[in-house]
Amino acid sequence: MVTFGGTGVMLLGIGVAGLVCCLVALVLARPLGWISAIAIAGLVWSVVVIALVTLVPTSPDTGFVPAETRMTTCSWDIGGPAPDGFWIFQSGQRTLNTALFVPSGALLVVAVARWRAGWLLAPAGLLGLAAYSALIEKTQLELARIDRACDVTDIIDNATGAAIGAVLGLVAVVVIRVVSSHPASRS
Repeated sequence: MVTFGGTGVMLLGIGVAGLVCCLVALVLARPLGWISAIAIAGLVWSVVVIALVTLVPTSPDTGFVPAETRMTTCSWDIGGPAPDGFWIFQSGQRTLNTALFVPSGALLVVAVARWRAGWLLAPAGLLGLAAYSALIEKTQLELARIDRACDVTDIIDNATGAAIGAVLGLVAVVVIRVVSSHPASRS
């Protein structure tokens, strides 16, 4: 049996994805400028991090979950019992689910702010992040091998985190525009 998973695998994946996204930022910097390049690469990296944290088994020794014992539907117990935090943060699972999507929401807004269509792209991107969360939950339901649970509360918490991030992204865009329009920043 091949084992796969655990914190080490997650962190290795996060590091490799970070290096690849840094290269993407370097390539995008010339045509888009550093702020957009970093925001786009950061957004891609944050989405990959979400996938790694939510879809890689928490332990390499998870084993197989027999099809007969796996859940057949997502939990609809909104706000129901959630486990305590895990390995890195000592917080509740709901807080972690919310915090996980904050960077994606913020980077999304900063990434699309340079275009006039940004006011359409940002809400569409937020809907995309919510759909991404739903896809992750569906994957957790279908892939019993990873020993994760599908929970509608996670989708709500993830979408809330993306929305909080979007508000922070709007603040960042305003600050970036004020700073970059200041005469002293042009010299």
